Amino acid sequence: MPEQDPRTAPESLRAQVLSTEHWSLLATRSLAWSESFSRANWFVTVVSASVVALALVADSTDFGLGFRLFALLLIPLVIVIGLATVIRLVQLNSEDVHLVAGMNRLRRGYLDLAPEAEPYFITGHQEDVPGLMRTYGTHHTRIPAAQYLSSIAMLVSIIVALLIGALAGMVAGSFGLNLSAAVIIGLAAALTTLTALVLAVIRQVNHTWSQYNP
Repeated sequence: MPEQDPRTAPESLRAQVLSTEHWSLLATRSLAWSESFSRANWFVTVVSASVVALALVADSTDFGLGFRLFALLLIPLVIVIGLATVIRLVQLNSEDVHLVAGMNRLRRGYLDLAPEAEPYFITGHQEDVPGLMRTYGTHHTRIPAAQYLSSIAMLVSIIVALLIGALAGMVAGSFGLNLSAAVIIGLAAALTTLTALVLAVIRQVNHTWSQYNP
């Protein structure tokens, strides 16, 4: 028996298939957002616990050799966790864009079945940047700068940069440099790291969104 052409299926069946896929993407997007917040929250918790641990060790060792050894072991571990968090957050942001594009495509399918319903849609139904932005709740035709500055990945990147700066300053102090030199080295390391992370995040975001340019 020959297969039936999906385009000749009843409209009710096609609408049901589209609705099922729509809810699947919506659930996947909800899980991605949940993971994003959970990872960021977990990283902040690790940083807070590490600061408390450093304070306790510093109080018991009077910032002596024991404190420096403990900090040189703990801070790199937190930095690795932070970098892994940034990478995963950027991946989740890219996945979210793809999911929104898929949901826009499904809305286009709904409108093909019922074109008269278009005035009632407040979200986008095109897979270009303006259509995706409309679904995100804005009317921009390109990626706004605020999206970079307010993203969770950017905030975590700032914390990671500060940790690297603190580690660089501590290492410099361990080699006998005075406080001013150690502070300068720490600030330079933090700014360099932050710049590298910001550029990496922006590059990945632009790469993701470039797929949806007209």
